[in-house]
Amino acid sequence: MISAASCQEKQEMNEPEVLYSLPKSLKEVSGIEWVNNKLWAIEDSGNENELYELDEKGEVIHSVIISNATNTDWEDLASDTEGNIYIGDFGNNDNDRTDLCIYKISKDSLGQEQSQAVSKTTFSYPEQKEFPPKKTERVFDVEAFVVFKDHFYLFTKNRSKNLDGRVALYKIPNKPGNQPAQQIGSFITCPEFNTCAITAADISNDGQKLALLSHNAVWLFENFKEDHFFDGKKTELPLNHYSQKEAITFKSNSALLIADEKIKKSGGKVYEFKLKN
Repeated sequence: MISAASCQEKQEMNEPEVLYSLPKSLKEVSGIEWVNNKLWAIEDSGNENELYELDEKGEVIHSVIISNATNTDWEDLASDTEGNIYIGDFGNNDNDRTDLCIYKISKDSLGQEQSQAVSKTTFSYPEQKEFPPKKTERVFDVEAFVVFKDHFYLFTKNRSKNLDGRVALYKIPNKPGNQPAQQIGSFITCPEFNTCAITAADISNDGQKLALLSHNAVWLFENFKEDHFFDGKKTELPLNHYSQKEAITFKSNSALLIADEKIKKSGGKVYEFKLKN
């Protein structure tokens, strides 16, 4: 459960609906984004530096090689109001990276077979002094971010020993070059890493809802002011379904798409999860 002073609810279970299976080439999906009625996907470390467009059956119908970017550990996708796509290369399992960055891909290049990132934002966490830090201080992994107005917002995946489930929120200017990362808030999911660590995020097109994903739940934030996401209404939405869920995006203001990795005979699918009023 979320531990916070503001309003928080736990909604009745609403199981996600399977839409389709992903192809074997996307078994390690790490991010999805619904942009202009198209679903885009990426994979994480060890895979190609490519963006993949999927059709309504989950088949890859187009891909874009990002020639000036390296897939060190691509973990999430986001987009802005103009339709540009951003790739978060900030996966940091061992908390030892010093090359964290976000790539911007122009909407005008998404139809090409090969493109270049039009800008690159680099950053570091001011609280981190050692690479890696002590096991009790390994709170600098991120697999989730959104673009909101003129900033990136990153939500940490806490890997510290004896973790309490705390998720830190960092704010970074959406500008090229090295930019400062400022911690502006936090909230607590639960102390069980395998079920409550945050693996993806998205914000609705109307900017009124923020969704954070774990392997078996969605945390929905509403009625927030400006970027004080955690001060709004918080609702924990159990998915009644456990798998290695790694990606989430708003298909509409009332429906989410969720994707999980293929692990043996489990996962490798895209689901639709409808939000109740």
